[in-house]
Amino acid sequence: MTVWDDVVGQESAVEVLAAAARDPRAMTHAWLVTGPPGSGRSVAARAFAAALQCPDAGCGTCHQCTTTLAGTHPDLTVVATDQVTIRIDEVRDLIGTAARTPSLGRFRVIVVEDADRMLERTTNVLLKAIEEPPAHTVWVLCAPSPQDVLPTIRSRCRAVALRVPPAEAVAELVVRRDGVDPAVALAAARAAQSHVGLARRLARAPEARRRRSEVLDVARRIRGVGDAVLAAGELADVAKAEAAASTTERDAAEKAELLRALGVTEGETLPPRLRSQLKQLEDDQKRRAKRRERDVLDRAMVDLLSLYRDVLVLQLGADVDLVNGLDAADLAVARSLAGDSTPEQTVRRMDAIGVARERLEGNVAPLLALEAMAIALRPQG
Repeated sequence: MTVWDDVVGQESAVEVLAAAARDPRAMTHAWLVTGPPGSGRSVAARAFAAALQCPDAGCGTCHQCTTTLAGTHPDLTVVATDQVTIRIDEVRDLIGTAARTPSLGRFRVIVVEDADRMLERTTNVLLKAIEEPPAHTVWVLCAPSPQDVLPTIRSRCRAVALRVPPAEAVAELVVRRDGVDPAVALAAARAAQSHVGLARRLARAPEARRRRSEVLDVARRIRGVGDAVLAAGELADVAKAEAAASTTERDAAEKAELLRALGVTEGETLPPRLRSQLKQLEDDQKRRAKRRERDVLDRAMVDLLSLYRDVLVLQLGADVDLVNGLDAADLAVARSLAGDSTPEQTVRRMDAIGVARERLEGNVAPLLALEAMAIALRPQG
């Protein structure tokens, strides 16, 4: 067992990171770990942090390794956000943390899982700390691609690129970690397009698989403009409901904790001098819910893209595996669409989904973006 066991399909990246943990001459104090969503950026970053703290450079069993991997090591700081951006005051706090000497480990390691969610002015605050870090501090920034980080930052970091892991490697991890049936694990890994976290969720939760199949079935049910508008509304409602379900309990717990910290009883009128703190929390929660809603919608669009990719494969007779080929219902939808359209129409539909994703990222009202996309998915002529 080592700290690298869960970093699947990333042999070359692991080799670089493990060598740096073993040999100070291969070490640098600022790293940029990049890779597509689901490639395991945060898993690799935490494994690297554990290897840096471990006397044996990542045995996976010692106290330094286990506490770092669990996120409880006192010399590890992990920044991840559920909101649209990382706030500038969070980064200022990190700079103060980076200046402190380690209390137990060999290094003070700071992992920023969503470095691409820092605005330019926020990143500029971080620049000096990365450019001239204390000897005992290691920064590990994670982002989808180097282009998602300002040139001034990435030029001061050593880059490590992750790739999309093979579906078989992801399935093997799911079987090992969660004990699910290998066939279910492989189907989930393919449906997730090798996104490790999503594959584990699909493999363990039949409800998640059912919702995904319902999203794919939307494409089959769109026959005209009316169907398209209704389908867009359904997708928007599902995203709102899932965002609410995943944040409501956490929001309530955070509010209760803040009120306790302020010495206010639940239901009691909040003194005016304390209202700004509650307002700040509520604003943060709204931003988090908005981010979650957009993430759910984007995932639905990625699933639709995987469906039309399979449709195109069937239409062209290409000899490659289907993303949705292991689920009978999803495969039936793909075959139905393949028989009712041409490859050119399929490509246009895929383009429409790509445009909708760009519009969502550009802060267009979700329902408008979905309606335009759904209308483009209807049969033409």
